[in-house]
Amino acid sequence: MHPNFAFTATQILWTLTFAAQLVLLVVLLGRDRMSRYPLFSASIVLFALRLLTEVLLSGRLPQMTLRVVFISLANLAALLSLAVVAEIARRAFAGATRGAWAVWSLAAVVLAGGVLAFWSPWPARAELAVDSPLAFLRLMQFVAQKMDMLVDVLAIELGLLVLAIGRKYQAGWRSHTQAIAIGLSTVAVAWLSVQGIWQVIARTAHPLTRDDYDRVINLGNKLVNANKVVYIAVLVWWILWLWFDEPKAAETGSETPVEESAAEGQALLTEWPSRDEGEQA
Repeated sequence: MHPNFAFTATQILWTLTFAAQLVLLVVLLGRDRMSRYPLFSASIVLFALRLLTEVLLSGRLPQMTLRVVFISLANLAALLSLAVVAEIARRAFAGATRGAWAVWSLAAVVLAGGVLAFWSPWPARAELAVDSPLAFLRLMQFVAQKMDMLVDVLAIELGLLVLAIGRKYQAGWRSHTQAIAIGLSTVAVAWLSVQGIWQVIARTAHPLTRDDYDRVINLGNKLVNANKVVYIAVLVWWILWLWFDEPKAAETGSETPVEESAAEGQALLTEWPSRDEGEQA
């Protein structure tokens, strides 16, 4: 006898994701982490809001209205994710000089831009013309997708830098900043891997029957679900690491506890190049 489950895999993963996000927000608020990572906390709130919107509004609004809401939230999430990467970078390398910031920022942006340019074919300029509300929505969706990919590449670069040299600055072993950076890079690697695998499948799969087509689609759904599992695991990772206090100086490589040095590090953050100066962060 096979058990009959009333919930699908998608529903179960949605529930686990939303529950983990709520627990993470409780940890961020209860352990006073929101004040240190306000943009990161806001990104978790926005993601949870998108999940709720998906469930509460689907089937209750016209399709065009739903697309406007979902695509607008996707663009807002992409912008906020970019700001989160900058926030974690500022926390991780608060002691870096202005020259180091300029060099590493330029190198990271150039590399990410190269990946963005060659990852997938870009549409023709005529396809991006804004001559109707639907065309404008397509353009917004395209911008959100490209921004997400840019953020993913930058997050991977940040994670590698934190692991390589973070100990010299404010992202030592078992620090909250390092834990967040590792989580962001893990999510980015998982999603880019799913996209890369799907592109290979799309180029090589040639379904001849409806069954073949359904098998390809099911494989795509499994890839997406696998990515959701990775995200849930990262949420659990963040919950655990952010619940505990950071280790003392002997373990992080700094002269004072990381929590106590936050105020001193704030002065160093003023060296971060501002947008008004025309420099890229």
